[in-house]
Amino acid sequence: MAAHQTVSELLHDRKSPGSISPRHGVLTIFGYGIRIYVERGHLTIEDGIGADRRKARLPRVGHGLRRLVLIGSDGFVSLSALRWLADQEASFVMLERDGSVLATTGPVLPSDARLRRAQALAHQSGTALEISRELIRRKLEGQADVARERLMNSSAAGLICGMRDKLAKTRTIDDVRSLESWAAHEYWGAWRTLPVNFPNRDLVRVPEHWRIFGTRVSLLTGSPRLATNPANAMLNYLYAILESETRLAIAALGLDPGLGVLHVDSPKRDALACDVMEAIRPQIDAYLLDWISRETLRREWFFEQRDGSCRLMGSLAVKLSETATTWANAVAPTAEWVYRKFWSTIQTQPKQKRPPTHLTQSHRREAKGVLAELPAARPPRPESACEECGVAVAQGSRFCRTCRLARNAVDLPEVAKKGRIVAQSELAQSRRSETQRKHTTAIWAWKESDLPAWLSREVYIKDIQPRLKDISPGKLKSALGVSMPYAIDIRKGRRVPHQRHWRTLDELVGFPSSETTEVHARKTFQKSG
Repeated sequence: MAAHQTVSELLHDRKSPGSISPRHGVLTIFGYGIRIYVERGHLTIEDGIGADRRKARLPRVGHGLRRLVLIGSDGFVSLSALRWLADQEASFVMLERDGSVLATTGPVLPSDARLRRAQALAHQSGTALEISRELIRRKLEGQADVARERLMNSSAAGLICGMRDKLAKTRTIDDVRSLESWAAHEYWGAWRTLPVNFPNRDLVRVPEHWRIFGTRVSLLTGSPRLATNPANAMLNYLYAILESETRLAIAALGLDPGLGVLHVDSPKRDALACDVMEAIRPQIDAYLLDWISRETLRREWFFEQRDGSCRLMGSLAVKLSETATTWANAVAPTAEWVYRKFWSTIQTQPKQKRPPTHLTQSHRREAKGVLAELPAARPPRPESACEECGVAVAQGSRFCRTCRLARNAVDLPEVAKKGRIVAQSELAQSRRSETQRKHTTAIWAWKESDLPAWLSREVYIKDIQPRLKDISPGKLKSALGVSMPYAIDIRKGRRVPHQRHWRTLDELVGFPSSETTEVHARKTFQKSG
């Protein structure tokens, strides 16, 4: 299945600064009147809507740009800018506002007629069936992992694994497509009831069908195209980014992106790119699933058109585009594997014994004795939003400071009420009685003669208590056998413990040692005597 059209008319984020710079190696621009040109050796980029404009000026050294993603078609890109990007080995991706991939540029190997001929004859040689089996096998294996480990649906995972095991017995491409279709039915069925969270303040503006993942098939088109809820719209956009990265990888290897093995040839898509990206789709699914399971989505990130389709706003599209380099690293080994399968069928083999690895550089790492495979690249973590108002918060936080204080004002009285009830329960009272009995027994068993003559109340307050700030409350609690609140009061000097604890506290602080403290205390005791 190809990447589907999902991105919308984009509005500029007015909170963004006037200047822009690459993040995670990706720079995303959108709006109207876009200008990309070279000025005095610098790549100059301008985007925005109306008077709300942004500008970037990148030097040839230290720019950190690996992908330039353009969303829209209003503006211009100069030939010198394309040359600048080629010299810096930075790729250029152009997406239409509806999410379709319009153009991609990047490093390309010289055309090898033998390789392309082998690619064109893959169906006759049987290579197409072999490649299709392996790509779908990897896809189903990834889907089974997502269903089992993230969706907690072992039944769906088992059915998908069963379809995967049947791939080895397939005899035609149609058989492979059929198994993939049955597995997709089970896989997306496990997603259907997945909840999608929005801030509480946005719920009045969120359509009911936006709050679950729902069906993968759009009610408007009968296919994933034109998604009607945010989760599917995000997934479609990520697939579009993956498709563009797959195109770049295939072109960099000297293959023809349009000559596929699994997808039917079509003038509206690059069939081979759609084939290769199948194996990487579960990684994108897992990334999106982690996002919507752990974080809330903002209503301002999405726009519902008059026909009911859901589109992404520019602020969210920029965040999703920053994952491009992650999917580039993920698709590289698969693209090289497909390249090697085509290369192996060339009747007159080239002089080199094995094909080069331009994407992963695994041959070079093998020669250096390092890990042959590319290290797994994790995509940027999604932005966390307050569950109440939707403003950005630190990773792992559920509420902003204002909303947390407001919730505490409402929740704490109820919690305190429950706490008082629990504190007066029969179990709590029996535990307090046992603790009091234990401490009373310890006090009766303690003799004043057990305390050194030099260790007086004055010595404790002046020499021991000030140094308790370096001892953690937990350590004091364990050493004295008291409660945590009482240990905190002792540490802060609000409470003076019973005399039987003074010797233990003196040993804990050790200033500078118990012996030195004892000598100092004895001198103080003699003077006062």
